[in-house]
Amino acid sequence: MLKRWVERAEELVLKKVLIANRGEIAVRVIRTCQEMGIATVAVYSELDREALHVRLADEAYALGGQTAAESYLNTAAILDAVARSGADAVHPGYGFFSENTDFARAITDMGVTFIGPPPSAIEVMGDKISSRLAAEEAGVFGVPGRSQTLTHFDEVVAFGNEVGWPVAIKAAYGGGGRGMKVVESPDQAEAALESAMREALNYFGRSECYLERYLTWPRHIEMQILADAHGTTLWLGERDCSPQRRHQKLIEESPAPNFPDEVRRAMGEAAVRVSRACGYVNAGTVEFMYQDGEFYFLEMNTRLQVEHPITEMVTGLDLVEWQLRIAAGEALTLSQDDIEHHGHAIEVRINAEDASGGRFAPSPGTLTRFDQPAGPGVRLDAGYAVGDTVSQYYDNLIAKLIVWAPDRERARRRLLRAIGETVVEGVSTTLPADVIILSDDDFVNATHSTNWVEKSLDFSSIPAPGAASPGATAPLVRRDVTAEVNGRRVAVALWLPEDGDPPARASAAAPRRAHHAPLATAGSGNVSAPMQGTIIKVSVEVGQSVETGDTIVILEAMKMENAVRAERAGTVSAIHVSAGDGVSVGDVVAVIA
Repeated sequence: MLKRWVERAEELVLKKVLIANRGEIAVRVIRTCQEMGIATVAVYSELDREALHVRLADEAYALGGQTAAESYLNTAAILDAVARSGADAVHPGYGFFSENTDFARAITDMGVTFIGPPPSAIEVMGDKISSRLAAEEAGVFGVPGRSQTLTHFDEVVAFGNEVGWPVAIKAAYGGGGRGMKVVESPDQAEAALESAMREALNYFGRSECYLERYLTWPRHIEMQILADAHGTTLWLGERDCSPQRRHQKLIEESPAPNFPDEVRRAMGEAAVRVSRACGYVNAGTVEFMYQDGEFYFLEMNTRLQVEHPITEMVTGLDLVEWQLRIAAGEALTLSQDDIEHHGHAIEVRINAEDASGGRFAPSPGTLTRFDQPAGPGVRLDAGYAVGDTVSQYYDNLIAKLIVWAPDRERARRRLLRAIGETVVEGVSTTLPADVIILSDDDFVNATHSTNWVEKSLDFSSIPAPGAASPGATAPLVRRDVTAEVNGRRVAVALWLPEDGDPPARASAAAPRRAHHAPLATAGSGNVSAPMQGTIIKVSVEVGQSVETGDTIVILEAMKMENAVRAERAGTVSAIHVSAGDGVSVGDVVAVIA
């Protein structure tokens, strides 16, 4: 299989690339293709007809449908677009089909180049269970776990009782925290497994899950690798991706701070061994958990990572360019000794989420303003522009803000400056939370972990969208404005009617620490949808008694499941929705008497 793939790659000169994705990663790939003189083909759903990636590509083809399953996960529609466009290569981006063996094989069976590893490598590493076994054969060991697919929640209970609680349920055919649930006790096992499998199916098209022991205070360190079809495999350096919420990365940096050189080298060499063990070719990332001086294999992502720009900033390499060159059969012109690192890079993900009170709730909507930062060492990879809509049906990543500086502290300060220049209106974003994270002493001193954001930080100072000031008789919204006081220009926050002046700024000038809070409902017996989305499950029945904090419904928005909980005890007197129903903000889903 690998030999056949290599022979085809060696004969290939890429002329036209179809990007089987959307958003910022599609834009990112299109731009490098344009610089290399390669024609680009976009695909789009009904909702993305006028999206930025469609506008930038040389040509575009409709997939139909609105949801991911109807469009970007529709294999037949994508293969049809490949055939009609005459593309000689397909770049999968990340997410969707990027780690799907069947899709990669379908592309290569058409005689079209898949810009990624050979299907055989995806088959080994795309399945997190088989990847654990392959890593062990290469002498690289993972977090203790079960290397079998889960079939019943009783297996979760038995594993937790054996190794200790909490344990982690993880998607076998995905990554990035999607389909991952931390189970604190046996009584949570059934609901957690059900939710993990549902998320995994919706995001990756496969529902299989497996188990691992959950480390209590680890750091998430990943190693970027690059491998050609001629036997050269390099490790390009590590990224620290520890600041996370809901197991989703918020901030990444390279190099990892407070990380011993001998561990760095050992981890890089381990990443190379894992890659060679599966016959890996192209760009990939081997992920590890690091705790108490030891590192454990986590998984291998057989694709380009969201956070790849920070590696580009410290190495000077264009990873997408090398993906294209390797796919075209070229050999790496670098040796391991040629890889040099300069300075420090940090990236924040600008997600459409309401971070007020630590909720991190999806916030779909149309961008009515998007002021982008600039200046030395600043890069913004955006998938949206003013007027574009961030849909509930897709991932909520609007853009990635990346900075470089000669050292970590200057990079941190530069990033805070750049965030301060960034203004987004029309949706809430994670930028106010990013300011709190970057300003905290634990981050400054690099003593944080993957659990730190949710367990240690305090986000209550971030106001809720549309929050009213005390004594107000009508809904008010926060307006961030500038004023002159005794000749000095200062920033102030005003609470004004929604249609009042001056215009609103969804900027990131947020104060310091606060409490991480769960998603809450509106305050009476009427349980209301806090966001636009789709009802995945109704967890109660009419006549059932509930306590404060009990889950009433599970709402999916932007590929994230959100439990809508009761804010008062009582009896459920009415349920107004069923699984599969779409709801808007404020819709009453149930009534508690």
